[in-house]
Amino acid sequence: MNKSELVDAIAAKASITKKDADAVLSAAVDAIIEAVSAGEKVTLVGFGTFEARQRQEREGRNPSTGKPIKIPATTVPAFSAGKLFKEKVAPAKEEKAEKEEKATKTKAKAKK
Repeated sequence: MNKSELVDAIAAKASITKKDADAVLSAAVDAIIEAVSAGEKVTLVGFGTFEARQRQEREGRNPSTGKPIKIPATTVPAFSAGKLFKEKVAPAKEEKAEKEEKATKTKAKAKK
């Protein structure tokens, strides 16, 4: 899903115009970027947490020469998915088994 498809989905779910949905999405993304770049954590309960993480200096290799090089320390943006988001993406084994069982029953009925 790209930004325009996300805007369409937001507009449909919230019963607002696509223009308003685009403005809201852009404002939310801008606010998250500003907060994380200022060193703050942004937590959306159920969805996840955006934050800046420090990466230590480490040694790497130049792929063309194979010589070791130092990769400097840096700060990178990071996202950690929340519990609800994780459960939706990867349901518990029990739930997965139930869904597969229902799908099998549905397929069996369709064949008849």
